[in-house]
Amino acid sequence: MIQNNTNQEFKNKGFRKTVVPTDIMTVTDILKSTGFFKPFEIDVAIELLQDRMKNGEGCGYQFYFLELEGRTVAYACYGEIPCTIKNYDLYWLAVDNNFRGKGLGTMLLQKIEEDIKKHSGRGIYIETSNKEQYAPTIAFYKKSRYKQIAVFKDFYAINDNKAVFYKKL
Repeated sequence: MIQNNTNQEFKNKGFRKTVVPTDIMTVTDILKSTGFFKPFEIDVAIELLQDRMKNGEGCGYQFYFLELEGRTVAYACYGEIPCTIKNYDLYWLAVDNNFRGKGLGTMLLQKIEEDIKKHSGRGIYIETSNKEQYAPTIAFYKKSRYKQIAVFKDFYAINDNKAVFYKKL
């Protein structure tokens, strides 16, 4: 549930789905601020933005941006999983480190879930590392009622497993 102080603290907030050229630098800054992503991972996130700008919705990637006082402070990328019947992947969800812990990630995730439901989506899959650094991320997904359904040993690197979470909508 969204914290009351978040709603009071951020009266001038909004969501947008349109990707604009300035999002390249903004998303880069958001991802760098978290301390979670390697440069090559940030490059992939930027490629998805560029693909969306070039090819529109046909690229398969959907975006939501959360803006406060005209500044983008969080973003997410998701899309329908090819060859499934209305299941979705959440590829990226990141909140600028200066705004973490204020319920913004929850607001963004709820907005994505609403959008997926609106398009008759059945479920959402999320992948993340389960290294100790990602404990807050895992706690966030569990708090949002996602269940861990799989672990792939040494997936990203030795001793860096991939945890898969799922939520039926």
